[in-house]
Amino acid sequence: MNEKGTISVHTEHIFPIIKKFLYSDQDIFLRELVANGVDAVQKLKKLGAMGLYEGATDKLQVEVLLDPSAKTLTIKDHGLGMTADEIKEYINQIAFSGATAFVEKYKDKVGENQLIGFFGLGFYSAFMVAKKVEIITKSYQVDAQATHWSCDGSTHFEIYSTEKSEVGTEVILHLAEDAEEFLKPERIQAILNKHCRFLPIEILFNQKVINDPMPLWIKRPADLQSEDYLKFYQALYPLAEDPLFWIHLSIDYPFTLTGILYFPKTANYFEQKETIQLYARQVFITNDVKEVIPDFLQLLHGIIDSPDIPLNVSRSALQADGNVKKINTYIAKKVAEKLEALFQQDRKAYEAKWNDISLFIKYGMIRDPKFDERIGAIVLLESTTGHYYTIAEYKDAMAKNQTDKNENLVLLYTTDPKKHAVYIQSAQQKGYDVLVLNSPIDTNFINFVEYKFDKVKLKAIDTDTIGNLIEKEAITEHTLTKEESETLQSIYEKTIGAEQTTWKVASMLPEELPVAFITSEHLKRMTQFAQGNEAKQKHFHSMDVAINGNHPLAKKILATSDETVQKALVEQSYQLALLAQGLLEGKWLAGFIKNYTNKLLEE
Repeated sequence: MNEKGTISVHTEHIFPIIKKFLYSDQDIFLRELVANGVDAVQKLKKLGAMGLYEGATDKLQVEVLLDPSAKTLTIKDHGLGMTADEIKEYINQIAFSGATAFVEKYKDKVGENQLIGFFGLGFYSAFMVAKKVEIITKSYQVDAQATHWSCDGSTHFEIYSTEKSEVGTEVILHLAEDAEEFLKPERIQAILNKHCRFLPIEILFNQKVINDPMPLWIKRPADLQSEDYLKFYQALYPLAEDPLFWIHLSIDYPFTLTGILYFPKTANYFEQKETIQLYARQVFITNDVKEVIPDFLQLLHGIIDSPDIPLNVSRSALQADGNVKKINTYIAKKVAEKLEALFQQDRKAYEAKWNDISLFIKYGMIRDPKFDERIGAIVLLESTTGHYYTIAEYKDAMAKNQTDKNENLVLLYTTDPKKHAVYIQSAQQKGYDVLVLNSPIDTNFINFVEYKFDKVKLKAIDTDTIGNLIEKEAITEHTLTKEESETLQSIYEKTIGAEQTTWKVASMLPEELPVAFITSEHLKRMTQFAQGNEAKQKHFHSMDVAINGNHPLAKKILATSDETVQKALVEQSYQLALLAQGLLEGKWLAGFIKNYTNKLLEE
């Protein structure tokens, strides 16, 4: 047999399309060819199990061979092979539904991923890197004649009988000049590590098996120990700390999905990107799983594997499908169930993990109403006292003491317990509790809580006096007369300045600061995580200043007739207010240091 012909594509545009539209992910050609070899081996194994093939099937492999001198790359499998007729059917007649008409009509009108998504180009991705491709194959069928097929990248092919002793297929790529990088062993090794690391059939390269055909996620959870999960995690993320816990996913209806999701221990989830890997039948597809995994769970690590996720031909992008939404919902549900189980089984251990998992849980509540419905009861609030409460527990515990005169439950919080120690102390002296809300998501979480729960208000501890944060019917009385208050305010305005500052004498606790900055809760949330001096200064110039008329220093300032002493007391009290807000800098910082250095020398 010796035959020549034209590949039945009926368009000269198909090879340019392959090269152009798959070029951005060029190394997928090797994944496709190796995956085809794996598929051929699996099919032969199945035929053997059915008694339709009598040869040995227990040690079948796929080999990747480099020959730099010949400038060839060969993918050799020991699978079921093809007959000449099967080559004609599967290779020569690319089964494109309406290919010619479609290409002509839409080649200039649709995006790259859209176009390639309509075609089954697996084998032909070889022409992305090869100027000529040969196939030498022998079918498993009894007395089958080996066949040699070749094509130079045009639509013309040649096919003829040949000799081959073993059943299987060799795909020989004669690499183009601009693709000779694929003659480097390290380049091939990197592609195999990325795409073929967990293929279900052994892959040989440089005479070594480079993959794990039985990865952890396809095994039964009952057969695994914690050490197995930790070892697998360390293999996936060699530089990461051990995870907090994990979920082993396994479902076969209404879709098929397996995988393992790990909850990493990390200070800032937002620095983590593309840490979940998507596989289809153990073939790596992508790190971009935003359609499959809810966005708030993309902060996790791990692997998911599903043959039911629709992909375009390069398998590098997902396509819209009902199964994707179902999988998305299922994964969120399983994560919620895992968290609920941890909370119920060992609350102390759950609390110990809270600071590591709180960010994504809060993010999930805000983003996904169904997730919030499942998880809302086990969201924790951390008190500055070190205690953890569920939202329901905290509302009950604080209802009696922290309900204001308008029947709003006021929850006080700090974004920095060390910086706001003075404010926290004042609150505690009034019998109030203060929460710690200092993660990047907490501004949104605060708004979410106020929206979700009626008559609940959250207020930053450093935004006002304690009496104003939680207004009661009974108020702290002024110890100063009206005239004394006016005089004290005038002294501060004259000494510090009133151009950009609004001063007032307030009725505060004697234990509070002699001077305190007051800002609106709204502005506090807007600037809570702002960085840099400019943001600080905008915040500073938007604050009023309250003079504590009940502090002993107020009487001392009014009592002295020495303007130098009076000026020093006013400046120092103002410096303390700046210090408490983290705004002590410039001339005020220099003055603060000078004053206290002089005091040390006097002593």
